[in-house]
Amino acid sequence: MHFIGITGGVGAGKSEIIRYLERRPDTRVMLADEIAHALMEPKTACYEALREAFLGEDIFLPEGGFDRGRLAAVIFSDDEKRARLNAIVHPAVKEYVRAQAAQERERGELSWLFLEAALLIEEHYDEICDELWYIDTCEDVRRARLKQSRGYTDEKIDRILASQLGEEAYRRACRVTIDNSGAIESAIEQIEGVLRRKTDG
Repeated sequence: MHFIGITGGVGAGKSEIIRYLERRPDTRVMLADEIAHALMEPKTACYEALREAFLGEDIFLPEGGFDRGRLAAVIFSDDEKRARLNAIVHPAVKEYVRAQAAQERERGELSWLFLEAALLIEEHYDEICDELWYIDTCEDVRRARLKQSRGYTDEKIDRILASQLGEEAYRRACRVTIDNSGAIESAIEQIEGVLRRKTDG
């Protein structure tokens, strides 16, 4: 089984690539965001740790669980609180991913296990993935996609792009680069080419 981490900047079109990979045989895709949300549900160790860390914050629903909107507002307006949340959630996600990868290797049913995560490089997933892939999309295309799909302003896009790694850092950390600036079919063709080479090699 090959365990591959996929990352790229906002607007790179990772979601379409993930949807394609999810339809492939012998393939499983894990999404770090979805794992994080599941680990933050009530009655989990993560949830209890967060309740303690954010005691007194108006981010909890009466029936339990987080008010996602309020939580986002709190952590994105306060670097210290965001770091506090990340220090609890990110290690838990990584441990879950590590355990799932080990389980899949033991089962021996998959040819490919993919993990998509925005902070793949920053969180050192190269330590547990066989290799990292970078979905590269030129900035003009990313900006156009973010305006069309999410209604973002230029100012908001500028802020997001400034907070993310630059292209050079992605390329340095990732063994494979997939160009997704054009039609999705072109990116899929590149992916299948890489997978064929890995299978043959």
